[in-house]
Amino acid sequence: MDIIKFDVYRGPNLGVYISVNDKIGLVPMGFAESKSEKLAGYLDIEILHTAVANTRLIGALSVMNNNGILLPITAYQNEYDYLKEVTDMEVGVLDTKFNALGNVICANDKGAVVSTLLSKEECKTISDVLGVEVVQKKIAGSNLSGVVLSANNSGAAIHPGASDAEIRTVSNVMGVSVEPSSINNGIPYVSSGILANDSCIVVGSLTSGPEIMNLTRAFLN
Repeated sequence: MDIIKFDVYRGPNLGVYISVNDKIGLVPMGFAESKSEKLAGYLDIEILHTAVANTRLIGALSVMNNNGILLPITAYQNEYDYLKEVTDMEVGVLDTKFNALGNVICANDKGAVVSTLLSKEECKTISDVLGVEVVQKKIAGSNLSGVVLSANNSGAAIHPGASDAEIRTVSNVMGVSVEPSSINNGIPYVSSGILANDSCIVVGSLTSGPEIMNLTRAFLN
């Protein structure tokens, strides 16, 4: 498994715009074909062009593992129908006021760590659609669990301010080793600059050498 630097829209925040699992990558409509082909090759996935809530912010607004895709209540019906048609995954809608689902949920195929701001009913929907145990946890003082974590099925990167107890909880829930790291030369909100599946880790173009070392320990153990 490699760690490869990449950028989108001339910036390093690829996790805001793109969501991936081990089979597919969701990228915005009109996303450059050359970049789509590179991502498909790096991550060994099929690229699907779509929108979420009629925006390019697919990574920020949706959540995906290998079992399912969660869309916000603001997603359009045609977006939902398209994903139902072209994938064999469960596609669900989370009816919550926290429409940026990628900011409040981090999931792999073993578990999900989600914001303490979500209701128990919302947590049950997450569990049903993604097919995993759900644990609510504040990390490094933040309720935005999806922003401060990035995980695949072998490892996870967590906000560098996370406590040892928080790291242990995430490790137990998601069944992976967890390493503190920043991304893109000091940004602690790691999911903004990481696309991770079980084939490759793609990171923002500003990610530094020491951050690459941290991510190597996290994902390539």
